[in-house]
Amino acid sequence: MKLKFLGATGTVTGSRTLVESDGARLLVDCGLFQGLKQLRQRNWAPFPVPPADLDAVLLTHAHIDHSGFLPALVRDGFTGPVLCTAPTRDLCEILLPDAAWLQEEEARYANKYGFSKHKPALPLYTREDADRALRQLEVVAVDETLALPGRISGRFGRAGHILGAAWIRLESATGRSVLFSGDLGRPDAPVVRAPATPPPADALVLESTYGDRKHSDEDPADALERIISTTAARGGVVLIPAFAVGRTQALIHLIARLIDNGRIPPIPVFVDSPMARDVTSLLRRHRAEHDLTDDDLERMRRRVTMTNSVEDSKAIDARRGPMIVVSASGMATGGRVLHHLKAFAPDHRTTILFSGFQAAGTRGASMVAGAESIKIHGAYVPVHADVEVLDGLSAHADYVEILSWLEGLAAPPHRTFLNHGEPSAADALRRRIEERLGWSVHIPEYLETIALD
Repeated sequence: MKLKFLGATGTVTGSRTLVESDGARLLVDCGLFQGLKQLRQRNWAPFPVPPADLDAVLLTHAHIDHSGFLPALVRDGFTGPVLCTAPTRDLCEILLPDAAWLQEEEARYANKYGFSKHKPALPLYTREDADRALRQLEVVAVDETLALPGRISGRFGRAGHILGAAWIRLESATGRSVLFSGDLGRPDAPVVRAPATPPPADALVLESTYGDRKHSDEDPADALERIISTTAARGGVVLIPAFAVGRTQALIHLIARLIDNGRIPPIPVFVDSPMARDVTSLLRRHRAEHDLTDDDLERMRRRVTMTNSVEDSKAIDARRGPMIVVSASGMATGGRVLHHLKAFAPDHRTTILFSGFQAAGTRGASMVAGAESIKIHGAYVPVHADVEVLDGLSAHADYVEILSWLEGLAAPPHRTFLNHGEPSAADALRRRIEERLGWSVHIPEYLETIALD
């Protein structure tokens, strides 16, 4: 059994790991590279392995940095199954067409206003490509043993990151095994259930997004109360760039509860993301995946206005505060939130509240670092708004929670590989695992191949 790391090395995007065993080639995750330009350019390069040579793709979850390259992979020749949990399938049916639409829209906008260096600007893939990829998704049940090509057995287990997120354990016919953590969730998240403890494996591929930090001890509800109340008192807008999957649902659950409990004023709350609207509707379909009650779901429906049309979105920018606007994308890399940033970032009464990880090179990372202006659609927009970070809602486990999850394993892996982390985060987690657990840890390089034998 061999592993080849095709992405998520030295970065939190582009998760792709090739597993080769007994003549079979399996790809665990098929993510899009985001953030820095040199990373995004990898999306346009020939795939490191001929897509037609892959036997199957296994998805840990539906986030675009784990699933977003599927349409291009299928377009370029991959014809095998894409195996995932039922919620992941449902989420991909929302996310992949939306990702394609955003890329088509950005190309159209670039061509219309002439700010692209490419003539004409083209999307990475189209909605037709996304629809073709969706037809290859096959649902697998959690905790059931799967028979995979190359006499490999597989098992999916709950990872607790978002709806349907899974760790994946693969075992060869010779008994060699590898466990992929996927993105690990937190034990006390407000919506999604905690990650399950997997069976031991010879090798572990572990995410390290927050390997160098511990999440704030401040209750996220208390932080939201403080930020929203302060901004509302000065008549401002609380603009929250939020991931449409997972983060938005946690935010509106807490905000609706704060309003009902009288902890913040009953100001208008808008969720301006068709994707987030559709994802929120899945909470009723997949009740086993989360801890929300019927009362929680009804409160969210009653307190939050979900926008639909472009006209509804534009109407938000014409309103005055106080109000709360939750809009994708979470790192301000695209989507409707860009138009809201253009409208509200120059206003000193506004608070821009980031609620998740901001990858290097994104607008979100720039604003968190104190940028006085950001470039949107070819022009610079001044940032006079307050910029805050809500740390307690992260869907990623911090290093304390990761170590706790590792200590729950019945036996340590012989080798541990860290991916999905910035270099400083991965190295910090490596040191902590080596010092606390005494495990052998390696941080792979891009395109590095490792034989588990």
